[in-house]
Amino acid sequence: MITLQTNFGDIVIALNHDKAPKTAANFERYVREGFYDNTLFHRVIDGFMVQGGGFDLDFNQKPTHEPIENEADNGLENRVGTLAMARTQDPHSATAQFFINIADNDFLNHRGKNLQSWGYCVFGEVVEGMDVVERIKSVKTTRRGMHADVPAEDVIIQSARLQEAAD
Repeated sequence: MITLQTNFGDIVIALNHDKAPKTAANFERYVREGFYDNTLFHRVIDGFMVQGGGFDLDFNQKPTHEPIENEADNGLENRVGTLAMARTQDPHSATAQFFINIADNDFLNHRGKNLQSWGYCVFGEVVEGMDVVERIKSVKTTRRGMHADVPAEDVIIQSARLQEAAD
């Protein structure tokens, strides 16, 4: 389990290491390194998703590790409360940015191994704190430079911490 401590409250995430092993390990690596500490949820679209994990508090994009293989063909679907990796048009370009689905986004699911149909890899789900996600999705948004749908008031991931399983 991972706890994202935000200025809106805590969000607890369970990673799916069985169906998305490379993606879950990638996310966990960034958490262990403290990468997500003091980053922003920089894109919020009510009825769609909230995205974070790539920009510091000054809205500078953070340097990342190499992109990972897209595991969107794992059978997991982009449903309310699931986490998926953000990426560019290249299906295998995901690094650190992720989003939390706040709607059932079937159009993001894997349908084929080509550019148009590859999909976005679901690798976890919110197990506590959907009320926090609900509050985040309702913030007012604006433009910031070339970016649209940016919260007018910062939504900050203050820390991301791994909760070791109890024996």
